Amino acid sequence: MAAGRPARLAVGVVSAGRVGAVLGASLAAAGHHVVATSGVSKESAQRAATLLPGVPLEAPDDVVAKADLAVLAVPDDALPGLVRGLAAAGSFRPGQIVVHTSGAHGVALLDPATARGVLPLALHPVMTFTGRTEDVARLAGASVGVTATGGDEAGWSVGEALVVEMGADPVRVPEELRPLYHAALAHGANHLVTLVRDCVQLLDDAGVRPAERLVAPLLSAALDNALRHGDRALTGPVARGDAGTLRTHLRVLDDADPDLAATYRAMAVRTAHRAADSGLLPDHAATEVLAALTEDR
Repeated sequence: MAAGRPARLAVGVVSAGRVGAVLGASLAAAGHHVVATSGVSKESAQRAATLLPGVPLEAPDDVVAKADLAVLAVPDDALPGLVRGLAAAGSFRPGQIVVHTSGAHGVALLDPATARGVLPLALHPVMTFTGRTEDVARLAGASVGVTATGGDEAGWSVGEALVVEMGADPVRVPEELRPLYHAALAHGANHLVTLVRDCVQLLDDAGVRPAERLVAPLLSAALDNALRHGDRALTGPVARGDAGTLRTHLRVLDDADPDLAATYRAMAVRTAHRAADSGLLPDHAATEVLAALTEDR
């Protein structure tokens, strides 16, 4: 193969879940040949038929044995056992490229495969997947966290080349930083959904509707401003030092949903510290805000 660029590869995908089927389709669009995939659920079979038409469904060990590039796209907790099982079954062979898609793990988890001569890679797409055809286009605009064996520059180059071929942007993530990298992404993406749904539910329960349409421009602008301007994008009663408004918020939230009030309080404290550290909130105002947020109720 040319330096840093994978040749046309026979690709095996384990399994045809939301991530695996999309990656398989993206690799096929890049000119690789998906030779087999796995999946036992009705949803996986339908997904494979849609995104990987004509690709046979086979057992995971057979999928990997046929592949030059084996993509292991299974949940985090299932991955170690899968790798050990495939190694015990003799599915790996020297010269294979073995990729997993877990954000939480690096390549050390692939040691049973590496011991059999494969090139281990961790490629984690930084996006959410629905498992539908539009995800292929979304992947082309996403970033992918790439991890290879520390000193193996050729391995890093192969991983980056595969990502570029799928139209995505490779970002190197060292092995030791994978857990923190994944925690940061989960904190942002997962908790953003919870935050938005809490906001919508409060409005909806209060009869302020349609809540989603009401808040969509506000939340979209807040996200855009945060990414463009950092902490300088902070607005609202915390950034303004309106301690009285914060006390009112906590009172009505305690009445509406005490658990949500506790979340609001914790996030407001974090916001106050960020506003103070960035110079938006003067020291005396920060003291008043934090007092309002932490006083016993």
